[in-house]
Amino acid sequence: MNTPSLLPSALIGAVASARSMTPMATIAAARLAKRDTPGELFLLDRPLFKYGALAMGAGELAGDKMKSAPDRTVFLGLLARVLSAGIAGAALAPRGEEKAGAAVAVATAVPLAYLTLAGRKKAMASMGQTKSGLIEDALVMAAGAAVVALATRR
Repeated sequence: MNTPSLLPSALIGAVASARSMTPMATIAAARLAKRDTPGELFLLDRPLFKYGALAMGAGELAGDKMKSAPDRTVFLGLLARVLSAGIAGAALAPRGEEKAGAAVAVATAVPLAYLTLAGRKKAMASMGQTKSGLIEDALVMAAGAAVVALATRR
């Protein structure tokens, strides 16, 4: 296992810590732009999953601003992060290292979910839920797009 080659997997795990659907949505968008992932991509090459990932990514951005939105560390939130980070981490790992990439992404996403939640709660206390959410959205979407753009190729 080559640690630097798994850096994109770790970084996409960090993205998943804040927005569970963004990793898969950014990879789906990259695939629509005819970019190839280094690792084998299983589900997201099927139209249902590709367009579903994009829709879920957009839905998550809207839903996060709702007062009834659960914390990202509830069981289903963590499960979504594990699945999304695992799929994206495998896709961004070098071919043959997909399992390691998935493991690194998940190992990054889960503990960071608690840290990103703490940061978001602090931001919410000072600027409110919507404004803090929009700022977090912009940061996470930019990070996700950058990681995927740097890790994929035409």
